[in-house]
Amino acid sequence: MAFGLLLGHSVESISKFMNPNIFQPLPVPGADEIREILVRRIDEQKQAAGIVVGIIEPNGRRVVAYGTLANGDPRTVDGDTIFEIGSVTKVFTSLLLADMVDRKEVTLDDPAAKYLPETVKMPERNGKSITLLDLSTHTSGLPRLPSNLKLKDPHNPYADYSVDNLYQFLSGYTLPRDPGSEFEYSNLGGGLLGHLLAYRAGTDYESLIGTRITRPLSMPDTGITLSSSMKQRMAIGHNAMLAPVSNWDFPTLAGAGALRSSANDMLTFLETFLCYKESPLEPAMQAMLAVRRPAGQTKIGLGWLIYSTDGREIAWHNGGTGGFRSWVGYDPKERLGVVVLSNAGGVDDIGFHLLNPNVPLANPVPPKAPKQHTEIHIDPQLLDNYTGRYQLTPNLIFEITRDGDRLFAQGLAQVTGQSVVLPKFELFAEGEKNFFARVADNQITFETGPEGRATSLILHRAGSDMPAARLP
Repeated sequence: MAFGLLLGHSVESISKFMNPNIFQPLPVPGADEIREILVRRIDEQKQAAGIVVGIIEPNGRRVVAYGTLANGDPRTVDGDTIFEIGSVTKVFTSLLLADMVDRKEVTLDDPAAKYLPETVKMPERNGKSITLLDLSTHTSGLPRLPSNLKLKDPHNPYADYSVDNLYQFLSGYTLPRDPGSEFEYSNLGGGLLGHLLAYRAGTDYESLIGTRITRPLSMPDTGITLSSSMKQRMAIGHNAMLAPVSNWDFPTLAGAGALRSSANDMLTFLETFLCYKESPLEPAMQAMLAVRRPAGQTKIGLGWLIYSTDGREIAWHNGGTGGFRSWVGYDPKERLGVVVLSNAGGVDDIGFHLLNPNVPLANPVPPKAPKQHTEIHIDPQLLDNYTGRYQLTPNLIFEITRDGDRLFAQGLAQVTGQSVVLPKFELFAEGEKNFFARVADNQITFETGPEGRATSLILHRAGSDMPAARLP
């Protein structure tokens, strides 16, 4: 499932950008160069509808944005546009941990079981308990996701996962290795850490984030529950085909990826890490990089992944939900910070490149030449079997209509509560159930029932297959 690949990072996938022999300090690219990167990523490579970049450096902060809140929406993104930031939430969760350690409310070596009800049996191995430090550094031995995460709604996979589900999984899980012995990225561990800290503080995760981090740092656009103003500025997430998708909700594992934020708020967040502004959180922020554990080809502190070379360190984290990608990183020595937020495709390479232009941008795989299609003639009466509406995503319906002996498809999208009608295109038969479009490399296969009436369709595009059930 796609959600297993999101809300996290791949050390291996990032390492290709990180050649220690070329990683030398260089000036951050200017606004025009950044905008050119975004134009290519959106207009040419079709990787997103909108991307916002934030830069903070000794001479100030700036935002470069390009694109729109949604595919087909005329409203443009800017520094105040709200995005899901996915696993960047884990940095906030680990900052809570560092702050609570600084306040002497917890210690890094506290066993996780200390902050769970006595009825919950936290897994141990060889007499070793999972600590708060283990959860923050992804060395707990817990898997990436709990096995009892049942997908009632695959478009919002964490929404139905309850506290009872979490406790049931923990009580029955057997660790494959000793806690603290090996890095394995775990959304479960990040979500559990947020749950434990909120339990210790006697409140819920969102309230704790607000009390300890976002309000003290003056970050009004960072949270889980969207204010009316945030709703108006919320970008729409998109899948790889740039079709709108649902937002994700994390009622139990909020500490893993529930936060939404803006580029301006995330720059404010980095300001304190880079000592451009004073805050009571500064000791906790500095403590996050004092911890070092191996993490594949890099290292991890409290929440932050740390890449070191030539006397330079980059602390970073990325995130991904169903329709959003995010990247946040900073260089404490050079006092540089970068935020990149997208409402579709990945942006890790952009973040690394902006912190050091010697790190190359990713070369997207060139699109394959469209398959050659041959139109055939079929009985026009067959077309009646295919007309109707098909649900591609919660926010996108395909309507198939007939005009004489011609068949047409048209997308109907829901964007910020408004209906958006996408351009209609004609379908040409290359088989009784197989059709193609000449305006784009799209193909549609209809699946039919015993009487020949279509029950669903599959949209083939850019190497992906998107099934859509027929609506009544």
